[in-house]
Amino acid sequence: MAHPEEASATIGVLALQGGVEEHLRILEGLGADTRRVRVPRDLEGLDGLVIPGGESSVIDKLARTFGVAGPLREAVNHGLPVLATCAGLIYCARDLDNPSPGQQTLGLLDITVRRNAFGNQRFSAERTLPVLVGEETLPIEASFIRAPLVTRVGEGVEVIATVPHDGAEEAVVGVRHGAVTALSFHPEENDEARVHAAWLDSIR
Repeated sequence: MAHPEEASATIGVLALQGGVEEHLRILEGLGADTRRVRVPRDLEGLDGLVIPGGESSVIDKLARTFGVAGPLREAVNHGLPVLATCAGLIYCARDLDNPSPGQQTLGLLDITVRRNAFGNQRFSAERTLPVLVGEETLPIEASFIRAPLVTRVGEGVEVIATVPHDGAEEAVVGVRHGAVTALSFHPEENDEARVHAAWLDSIR
């Protein structure tokens, strides 16, 4: 359902690779104006940016090839709000436990992330987990697809979602700090709009 009060927000989706269309569908359903972001000029005038899932190393390489990585980092450092899912979380991290050769990140969050921590595609799963959405904790239906895991959380970074994993009762799968919210999982794969809606509310 559209929310007319959010109609003026212009939200970009980094459209280099990955699950772009799912985020566009959710955002447009919430009344946001959307724009595919591929080159630096696409960042102009945005109220927020979504970094979707996909292959984090490919997103990194293409972002540098198209010259958008540096301007994107600068825009976020100047306050551009970001919502990142799965590979987007990896791309926002400062450090990676297991990067691909030559892989770089935006370094927007003081966290360390392990890529593919939930196993390969055949071990992917859907589950409902409590997520701090805005100021309220809600049960969110989420898809974990070759999902990363946050293995270190730096000072000032807020944990907003955890799941039991590999013997740990509270493995970190969602964080936020400043203008950046990042999730290991995909709410958009299940047409779960509440995370996006709360994020849009926070940047109005």
